[in-house]
Amino acid sequence: MAVAKRPGAAQCGLDAAMEVMGGKWKVIVLWVLESGPCRFGELRRRIEGITEKVLAAHLREMEADGIVHREVYDEVPPRVEYSLTPLGAELNEALAPLSAWGAKHRMRQPA
Repeated sequence: MAVAKRPGAAQCGLDAAMEVMGGKWKVIVLWVLESGPCRFGELRRRIEGITEKVLAAHLREMEADGIVHREVYDEVPPRVEYSLTPLGAELNEALAPLSAWGAKHRMRQPA
């Protein structure tokens, strides 16, 4: 996985992870794909509020980063499914503690 260097960005592990999963929807796409391969339309239905344009762009970026695999089946009409790569599954595992923290503290009221 190649991480583009941004001027002034700290080149640590967290910065590299944020380059791959940055954006409002990418983490949600990861969690949906955790349950198994999905077609584009199914992903769009399961991720409430995401636009077709944004989903397509995120899937292209995630495929380029090696965390999502795009499988095109030789059928008429063509069928395309998206799934996690081993790298994507590993990223989901890394996000699990963050998800647990969010679930624990989401109802917390600001002081």
